[in-house]
Amino acid sequence: MTNHITTNWMGNMAFESNNPSDHKFIMDAGAEDGGEGKGFRPKALMLSSLAGCSGLDVASLIKKMKLEVDKFHIETIANLTEEHPKFYDKVKVEYHFYGSNLDEKKLQRAVDLSVEKYCGVMEMFRKFAKVTTQTIFHKS
Repeated sequence: MTNHITTNWMGNMAFESNNPSDHKFIMDAGAEDGGEGKGFRPKALMLSSLAGCSGLDVASLIKKMKLEVDKFHIETIANLTEEHPKFYDKVKVEYHFYGSNLDEKKLQRAVDLSVEKYCGVMEMFRKFAKVTTQTIFHKS
């Protein structure tokens, strides 16, 4: 399967990019880098892609396993190297689950399946960064 993305320059430092879903989004540099900050930063989008990829896996498994979860969010914290080309060399992904009846063992299994087996973006990140994960349960 091939993905084909078209990214058009919109002037100055801004670009508009499409997606196979046919949605579009804007990327732009911050004022400190000559842009106007009117869009997403490309490197930060990589972190959103990582969280989104794994999150979709976990959400699917929550549904399949019929687990009770009130809220779920992912925090992605990354270290950017100092020298050019700057890249993420360390990434921590935190999975936060909220609820009064959390099945911690099954939720951890869902996270592990995403991290170890299903999430292709996670696998790509492992090619250039040390990736660590943590699961945090917030019982209400």
